[in-house]
Amino acid sequence: METNRVAGQFELLKQRRFLPFFITQFLGALNDNIFKNALIILIAFQGAQLIEGDADLLINVAAALFILPFFLFSATAGQWIDKYEKSKSIRLIKLLEVFIMLIAALAFIQGYISLLIALLFLMGAQSTFFGPAKYSYIPQHLRVVELVEGNALVQMGTFVAILTGTILGGILIADEQGRLYVASCIVFFAIAGYISSRFIPLTPSLNEDLKINRNIFSEIFRNIQFLKTNRTVFLSILGISWFWFLGATYLVQLPNYTKTILGGNEQVVTLLLTLFTIGIGAGSLLCNWLSGKRIEIGLVPFGSIGLTLFGIDLYLSQPEAMSSTVLGIAGFLSVDYLRLVIDVMMTGFFGGLYIVPLMALVQQRSEPEHMSRVIAGNNIINALLMVLSAITAIVVLSSGFTIAELFLLVAILNALVAIYIYTLVPEFLMRFLVWLLIHSIYHVRTKGLENIPEQGPVVLVCNHVSFVDALIIGGCIRRPVRFVMYYKIFDLPVLNFVFRTAKAISIAGKHEDEKLLNKAFDDIDEALEAGDVVCLFPEGKLTADGNMNTFRDGIERIINRRAVPVVPMALQGLWGSAFSRQRSNIFYRLFKGFKSSIGLVVGEGVEPQYVSAEVLQDRVAVLYDS
Repeated sequence: METNRVAGQFELLKQRRFLPFFITQFLGALNDNIFKNALIILIAFQGAQLIEGDADLLINVAAALFILPFFLFSATAGQWIDKYEKSKSIRLIKLLEVFIMLIAALAFIQGYISLLIALLFLMGAQSTFFGPAKYSYIPQHLRVVELVEGNALVQMGTFVAILTGTILGGILIADEQGRLYVASCIVFFAIAGYISSRFIPLTPSLNEDLKINRNIFSEIFRNIQFLKTNRTVFLSILGISWFWFLGATYLVQLPNYTKTILGGNEQVVTLLLTLFTIGIGAGSLLCNWLSGKRIEIGLVPFGSIGLTLFGIDLYLSQPEAMSSTVLGIAGFLSVDYLRLVIDVMMTGFFGGLYIVPLMALVQQRSEPEHMSRVIAGNNIINALLMVLSAITAIVVLSSGFTIAELFLLVAILNALVAIYIYTLVPEFLMRFLVWLLIHSIYHVRTKGLENIPEQGPVVLVCNHVSFVDALIIGGCIRRPVRFVMYYKIFDLPVLNFVFRTAKAISIAGKHEDEKLLNKAFDDIDEALEAGDVVCLFPEGKLTADGNMNTFRDGIERIINRRAVPVVPMALQGLWGSAFSRQRSNIFYRLFKGFKSSIGLVVGEGVEPQYVSAEVLQDRVAVLYDS
């Protein structure tokens, strides 16, 4: 395994540690969506000729059957993937897909819709085992700094596969010989996926001694209880599962929404599903750029805001009356549906921004030897929410509400769920505020971030120029940082919320509050003992003239108590901004801030035995002038 090399996002596609895996998961997602979209459109538009039953009910039953195995078998799947070598497991899973698709091909040709709906359960079972293998494979072959890049690429590839499968399934099934074409495609891509899986590199088990619990229900309970031991991971999984509730609602209901409210045909269904998946793929890929190639959970609230706003507008943009004739793509695009088209695409786009950081966060903050079971737990909760999506749709639509009103309901629910999650974990909202600061008022350049260790305790020291120094540093560094800051800055309105959420440590001078001072040093030592990153400003106060104040000896007291590396840093370009103490017109400083390009330069670490206030001040001064 090439675990020491850091690759660029598209460079990963040139490497054997990633490419065969990427192709395998791409072909699996492609095949699933050719099958599912062809079946949904077959039920919605041709079902009356092949089977009796309400189309809305059959579509939602089909969706629930596909998801049910994720609930029943995910816990067992997670244990199985954790226990055994992953590349062999993936090959067995893909071989099972070949057999399922051979039966499905026969059912398509003969028009056995009941059998096709039943096969969705087997497809779901196969996908249940592939999910933990897929997401536990990524952190085993990619470094922490590659997780967002790898996940963004996988999410983008998945939704390109969904897009392609949606288009192919819709176009093929609409043809006179459509069922034959669909049957041929699903068998071909299943075989191709198995062939690509044979090139996936060896991925050893990290927990060979794991004993598999064969009682699926007790293991489901135990798995969910295990997830709760890591609060951030558990709540991130709840956020991911909520996204799949939304996504399932849109993807499952769009065909009948197009037919019954927009008056469109199969091609219009394919167009809207295509726009939705293009949006998700674009949001997933752009997420890597917006986050600066690191895990930036500040994008999650941004994504949830967009999901709510464009979801509500999707309801508001529906036509007042359905077209009197069935619309094809040309007719649909000639009518004034631009606003609706934008709503569908942007809903997908903000979904991509929402899901990628959450998935990367789960992988980063879970123990590697438990990764497959964490992903399995994620799949269990995903399944529950997606089944709940189907049940909600059945109840709402059978109560006389329209599909458009269902879309409005889930958009409003999304806002309520987001508020609830961000109340429980304010770190998401705090990171969002930081992300807005460093992407609106300032343009931040960074250099030397690789000098900060990826793991273990470390102290960062930096010059102190403005009231937002901590926000900028925290927004640029990949690891969570605990800041030591002067209590009067810590207590500033609004910023206090951010600092408390980030577990900043308030400190005072000896003559101001000696008790608070001693508590601060105790808190710093506890943080370092726990392996955290601690950042302090040794000047003890903001610069009043743009020049550094003398570094105080508190850093020496910290290192004498616990010997850890110290990394010097320097902030450049903040003097004269609205948040500094320069005595100039506030409006001029605000205007200047919007044009400012500021820098964070990180130097090489200093070993504990060489640490002194004077040495560190000299190091920071050199970085500041670089």
